[in-house]
Amino acid sequence: MKFENVTALAEANLYFDGKVVSHTIITAEGEKKTLGVILPGSYHFGTEAAERMDVAGGACSVVLDGETEKKSYEAGSYFEVPANSGFTIEVADNCQYVCSYLA
Repeated sequence: MKFENVTALAEANLYFDGKVVSHTIITAEGEKKTLGVILPGSYHFGTEAAERMDVAGGACSVVLDGETEKKSYEAGSYFEVPANSGFTIEVADNCQYVCSYLA
């Protein structure tokens, strides 16, 4: 994935003792996205807005809140998370992602 004509915020968002790191970008159209890396482990994230998570590199397994089925995602795939919900993500090796906030 490549983004052109964006504003990038230099300060990183750090989660889980630095095992999940992301940076915020704002597109020319004003759309906010975060992109980053998830190191090996299992993490739970809550959502306020609906999100689309594109896997840009590596792989992960995800269980959406309220579901029991674990689904696997590799580079080039994505999953969506409803607003006011969450998901648990498991990573065996590094996973790179782009998170887009949906309307």
